[in-house]
Amino acid sequence: MNNEKKPEAGLNRRDLLKVFGAAVPGALMAPTAVAVESMEMPKASGATAVAGQDAAYKLQALTEHEWKTVRLLSDLILPADDRSGSASQAGVPEFIDDWLAFRRGNLLAEIRGGLTWLDLECNRLFQRDLVDCSVDQQKQILDRIAYPQKAAPADANAVAFFNQLRDLVVNGFYTSKEGIKDLPYLGNQMVAEWKGCPPEVLAKLGVSYDGNKS
Repeated sequence: MNNEKKPEAGLNRRDLLKVFGAAVPGALMAPTAVAVESMEMPKASGATAVAGQDAAYKLQALTEHEWKTVRLLSDLILPADDRSGSASQAGVPEFIDDWLAFRRGNLLAEIRGGLTWLDLECNRLFQRDLVDCSVDQQKQILDRIAYPQKAAPADANAVAFFNQLRDLVVNGFYTSKEGIKDLPYLGNQMVAEWKGCPPEVLAKLGVSYDGNKS
């Protein structure tokens, strides 16, 4: 998957900020009976090394196929741009897998159910899993669930899943070293010499160091 930000991908960092707070309320639903009957859910093994990744990281909760799907979705939600690398480059999929292993229970079932829905829907429409779909096909599916206010009622559970996953991706990215660098404000930092508030800031505030209004 090309990490370069493209407008046609449908999801970019700016779109994300517009819809991030528009989550559908209510708990997510685990895979429906139809989904479970249609697709067998393989068990993840904590001893499985991530294919193509550093052998030091072992999958804790996700299967290899789910891992590939989460990596794809993470980079579609937060692709690389001129400020920072993509979500996968920041280690977000590892964060998500580790967090799901820690939480287990409903959260893992909810995320797994949503990933299953994506593959079922892609197979219904395109006869292939999400990771094997073209960029346009991936966009078609994700556009249905990425914007809650535009989503069809029938897709409500998938929308809730995507909100949950997007929340995990954003939390993982902006608590990583890569994500912190992407933030415009980095908080208090050590400096070798304090030269005072920049003149342009003082001017904007209408104050000066001599105590007089400018």
